[in-house]
Amino acid sequence: MKHTKFRFSALTIRLLLIFLTILCAVPFLVVFINSTHSSLDIVQQFNLLPDDSLEDNYNTMQSLVDIWRGFFNSIVITVPYTLLTGYFGAMIAYGFAKYRFRFKNVLYAIVLISMMIPSQLSIIGFYRLCLNLKMTNSYLPFIIPGIANATTVFFLRGMIEQSISDSMIEAPRIEGCSEFGIFNRIVLPCIMPGVATMCIFNFVASWNAYMGPLIILQKKELYTMPVMISMIKGLYVTNYGAMYLAVAISVIPIMIVFAIFSRYIIDGLTTGSEK
Repeated sequence: MKHTKFRFSALTIRLLLIFLTILCAVPFLVVFINSTHSSLDIVQQFNLLPDDSLEDNYNTMQSLVDIWRGFFNSIVITVPYTLLTGYFGAMIAYGFAKYRFRFKNVLYAIVLISMMIPSQLSIIGFYRLCLNLKMTNSYLPFIIPGIANATTVFFLRGMIEQSISDSMIEAPRIEGCSEFGIFNRIVLPCIMPGVATMCIFNFVASWNAYMGPLIILQKKELYTMPVMISMIKGLYVTNYGAMYLAVAISVIPIMIVFAIFSRYIIDGLTTGSEK
């Protein structure tokens, strides 16, 4: 009886997970399906099947904005930012977790406080700083902050404290390995699943960033993907087919990155369980 009850519970959980998966996939399917419909169809009805207006929507989108230029601009910002947050975030987290130095707790408290400040409150000061440094119309203000991402440091510090013992660091140090060698060869591979997780979040956050590029970038040819998409919406008339197509194009890199890194996370966790 207990065995039957357990099987029933397991079946219920599986069905629930399937339902949640479908529920999460529906918005993406709606975006891709609506990108093939005309604006009139999208307004008048809920579409479940693709249509033949994809080419017209693409031509309309290209006539309104240079979407591929925005795509390239977003890549130029997002890829370096993601790499910086992953590597330097792990390095800073390692320093907070395993090193002892003066004002360590004070500095870490500053990191935590910075996480609690909404980015909208700092956007004016951020703009003034970029203006004084003559960094408007530049991608550097969106890439350089990746060196010290507070959320990444907070997440990876906890992971390092739990998964990296002091003996794992002291043994290679006694053998003459440099501090950078210890980090690159021992610490970083051990926490790579956590780094990959944060890379996913940071990639998505940077790719979808709208307010910062809109304010800092004043030249149209420098606009990123989200800003380009917002320009498709007209003051009186909006072509929803073209807008859905632009959104569909912007979602594809996020799905690719998530698929690559999620597989790496699963492999890392499986390797850890085998050990």
